[in-house]
Amino acid sequence: MTLAIQPIHPLWLRLTHWLNVLAVVLLVMSGWRIYNASPLFDFRFANEITLGGWLGGAILWHFAAMWLLAANGIVYLLCNAATGRLWTQFFPLSPRAFVADLRAALRGRLAHADPRRYNTVQRAAYLFVIVDAVLLVLSGLVLWKSVQFPLLRELLGGYESARRVHFFAMAALVAFVGVHLAMVALVPRTLLTMIRGR
Repeated sequence: MTLAIQPIHPLWLRLTHWLNVLAVVLLVMSGWRIYNASPLFDFRFANEITLGGWLGGAILWHFAAMWLLAANGIVYLLCNAATGRLWTQFFPLSPRAFVADLRAALRGRLAHADPRRYNTVQRAAYLFVIVDAVLLVLSGLVLWKSVQFPLLRELLGGYESARRVHFFAMAALVAFVGVHLAMVALVPRTLLTMIRGR
């Protein structure tokens, strides 16, 4: 009797990953169009890389993708917690191991022999992006329903401060995606495992 090969990434993980990809792309592109309507800084995003066509359309796309990200994020966290994956994949997280893995990564010597196990840099990056997504949702709530969330608005330093928090959290997410894509390009079999699970 042969034992079934356990997938590297279970189906629920692959589904939530790809739904997050869709949500993030829609959120960033529509968010850039919303930003262009009232820029915080002295630049605008090219209309060709934005979504929505006009402010109202961009807001509709943004809200739709927001609900997808929030619901999918909750499913992701619940599945990680229920399966024990949250503790085994993301912890322990030590500064010494992080520095050692980061040095190895910068020298191109970080081993990827077992795709089932995250190195310390991956653990820190994935935990960071979870916290960043929560910050995006909370600051987004202030921008959407500022009057209904006065305590949250004050905790974020007011409406204008929440706009800046939202913008920089988005920039951090885009930077994470850029690094993530670069790592996938360097170790392409990780893409295949996220598609096929094996």
